Amino acid sequence: MPAKKYDCLKCPGYCCSYPVIEAKDRDAERIARHFGLPLKQAEKKYFKSAHGYKRIMRRKADPHFGKICQFFDTKERRCGIYLARPSTCRIFPGEGRCGYYDFLSFERSGQEDETYISTTDHSSN
Repeated sequence: MPAKKYDCLKCPGYCCSYPVIEAKDRDAERIARHFGLPLKQAEKKYFKSAHGYKRIMRRKADPHFGKICQFFDTKERRCGIYLARPSTCRIFPGEGRCGYYDFLSFERSGQEDETYISTTDHSSN
């Protein structure tokens, strides 16, 4: 197996800011179990129907990307339900390359700052 070409622990969570993070039936059941809630209660609390999808993750405010998955820990910059995360998140980015991480690495090198985060939140402009 080839080496991974990205390090999620060094990323500010760009993929978690996608407007659509689909949660399949099994994902919703796993997340409900994670919180010890009945599925019906978890459905109302954690998901919504939008963008043509039956169920996507609800979002919350984020200083870097404007909005991000509600389960994303914005201080630690990582998933707050990692063991219960949806299948969409489990398989990301697929074939071992994350385009945003490549971009982030390039920007950090150019800025000579290993903590630099290119944002998509333009509310401060």
